[in-house]
Amino acid sequence: MPTPAPDAPYPFLAEEGPLLPGSPYTPPHPAARRVGYALLGLWIAATGSLANAAITVNLANLAGEHDAWVAELSWLPAVFVAFNASANLMLVRSRAQWGVARIMRVLFLAYAGAIVVQALAPGFASALAVRAASGVTAAGMNTLGIYYLMQSLPAKARPVGLVVALGVGQLATPLARLLPVDLLAEQGWRGEIAIELALVASWLALTTLLPLPPTDKTPGQFSPLDGVTIALFLPAMVLLCGVLNRGRLAWWTDTPWLGWALAAAIPLLAAALAIETLRENPLVHLRWIGSGTVLRFVVVALMMRLALAEQTYGAVGLLTAGGLDDDQLRVLFACVAGAMLLGTAVAAATMAPPAIPYQVIAAALVVALGAWLDTRANNLTRPAQLVLSQSLIGFGTSLFIGPSLAYGFLHMLRTGPAYLVTLVVVFSITQNVGGLAGSAALGSYQTVAARAHAAQLGERLAVGDPLVAARVRAGGGAALGASIAREANVLAFVDVFRAVAALAVATAALVGMFRIAAWLRSPPPPRTPA
Repeated sequence: MPTPAPDAPYPFLAEEGPLLPGSPYTPPHPAARRVGYALLGLWIAATGSLANAAITVNLANLAGEHDAWVAELSWLPAVFVAFNASANLMLVRSRAQWGVARIMRVLFLAYAGAIVVQALAPGFASALAVRAASGVTAAGMNTLGIYYLMQSLPAKARPVGLVVALGVGQLATPLARLLPVDLLAEQGWRGEIAIELALVASWLALTTLLPLPPTDKTPGQFSPLDGVTIALFLPAMVLLCGVLNRGRLAWWTDTPWLGWALAAAIPLLAAALAIETLRENPLVHLRWIGSGTVLRFVVVALMMRLALAEQTYGAVGLLTAGGLDDDQLRVLFACVAGAMLLGTAVAAATMAPPAIPYQVIAAALVVALGAWLDTRANNLTRPAQLVLSQSLIGFGTSLFIGPSLAYGFLHMLRTGPAYLVTLVVVFSITQNVGGLAGSAALGSYQTVAARAHAAQLGERLAVGDPLVAARVRAGGGAALGASIAREANVLAFVDVFRAVAALAVATAALVGMFRIAAWLRSPPPPRTPA
């Protein structure tokens, strides 16, 4: 049975009790405190993954500064995603047993300790340790931001806190694009270390000054098999994320260790799932995931996340191939950040359980429109021509992310809080690991398409053509080859944009079919006697 918090001088009412194990009480607050909770919740949501996003979007620049290959540094975001996806296996029950405040304080201190170790002993191993600590902390920050925003809202509007926190959380990548690269790469890793340490210090100080209300603690949350499951699941995620992040850089068929890593990840994951299937009180309820409603949720979330990779890989890749650097993309991503805030506001204003499927359909169609606009790109396209399309995709991203989790959350409440860990893990995997999979899929497709376009362009420019022959004799063969490669890359990115638009339309159509099927299955309204 839950143990009421002994340090609570306020006599909480029954309706102010925690909605889920480990969540704080929700008493009424003065207006000033509500504002403080709202501002702190927004800060936590926006910055929880900011440091990792800054590293991810600047891998090429950081590799040059630190005398490393991009493929080597790509392990850093892979480790972050793996630990982030795995952390929720233990964090949900940890909050229920020890309380959210204590757990987050431990995570902040562990994260800060890892950063200090990296500062004292800089190197690749210490950088990996910081990314692992960052991934676990970011998993807790998502929930912490939701809790703070919920404290600022009246009872009926608290679900809006979930939508706003997740929508604002999408700002990490565009905000990271606004950070000066010189600041991150200053004197080795010291710039990045300073940013991360400042963020952790702000979280620890602000949450100490304005703590959440207490929560009921429920002892006995863990069993020995939980550790076995996590010990199998975590390395499987590290290997899988490493394969997804390195595959398109090292190329899938040219790097044998990718196959070995995947061959090791599959049995590890299968063993973890087998243990969970046979347990009476599992961390992950696989039968619940296999139910029709949750399967539909997973399929739609994965399809949409694949489409949303257009912004993180497609548009940036197109502009980078054109010779632009991050300093020239700041206005574009400032507009994207503004569009995300607008999408979050629309999602919050239209939030209602019956409206969620229609919000997802609208988000998918907006993303499809943005991707279709990008199909007009050519080798002269610059950020100004992508402002509208990328703003549409940013708007669709924030319009989708909050309502999608709200849909899963409502279904979880109907079936019971025992499925909370399962929901959080499934959502984290579909969005974080799905994001890696989306970039890997789009990047691989673009590479294959670029090779095909280069071959077609080469065939058209036959050496028998007098103009081509004259240019080759004049020593312009290398320049001609570079021009062909550049044009082939642009055409391949246009193919990617078409594929994304088609995928987003298919997602909207699939959700529409689900709604029609649900309407057909619903019983007819009772007849009123004459």
